[in-house]
Amino acid sequence: MSVDVFEPLAGLEGVGSAARAARDAVDVLLRDRGLRRVGADMTAEALLRGAHASAALAGSTSAVDDVRRGAADGLASGAVRMTGELMVLASQVDKAPVQVWTRLHQLAAADLVGEDQLGHLRTAAEPVPDDIPGLPPAPPADEMWERLSALAQNLTRPTKAPGLVVAAIVHAELAVLRPFPAANGLVARAAERCLLVARGIDPVSVTVPEAGHYVLRATYAPALADYTARGLTGVRDWLLRSCEVVTKGAELSPLAKS
Repeated sequence: MSVDVFEPLAGLEGVGSAARAARDAVDVLLRDRGLRRVGADMTAEALLRGAHASAALAGSTSAVDDVRRGAADGLASGAVRMTGELMVLASQVDKAPVQVWTRLHQLAAADLVGEDQLGHLRTAAEPVPDDIPGLPPAPPADEMWERLSALAQNLTRPTKAPGLVVAAIVHAELAVLRPFPAANGLVARAAERCLLVARGIDPVSVTVPEAGHYVLRATYAPALADYTARGLTGVRDWLLRSCEVVTKGAELSPLAKS
């Protein structure tokens, strides 16, 4: 019998009610506008805004207008490339999560690393990446592989936890593990968005959770550091922050102002 590792995390103090409130914020947005009115152009705009916010959080200096006209730097260009396949990848993330994550890396890092490093999970013979400022050192490759494999296996199993909780844990684990040589933050945030789509939180992907992370950027690295260092307290605080991010993402949706 498989163990549901996500359900106990959803039961941490305050998490259940915060997740319901965040889900309600998204549901109100979609209900008020009507799902049938959400066209591909609205999804594309939300994805583009998310790409710009995620890249900015990773250190990109490109303005959103640069992103729109295809004149962005490597970080923003990679984030935009991921948006082109995100909806398709979201449909696969519960069945083949590692393949989805490696594909996201291929798209995100195309301008940042050599071709032989695209979609490449690091080994013990390679440097430990340090591409998310403010985090403690990434674990060695053997620990990374073990945790990444367990995360992928758990994603393919049924869970009673809200999809928001699952998405937030995947984001944190990918950011903390840093399995790739570069662009780990971009991949982690895109993976979170994939799961918000796949688990029915935002099936048409018109919220902008990356913008929520950017608005709360002062607490991004500290919250991830606490996730690694403070046990269940750190996990709970990361999940509560993630609920706030999803609520902010609904507020910042292009659908909210259409």
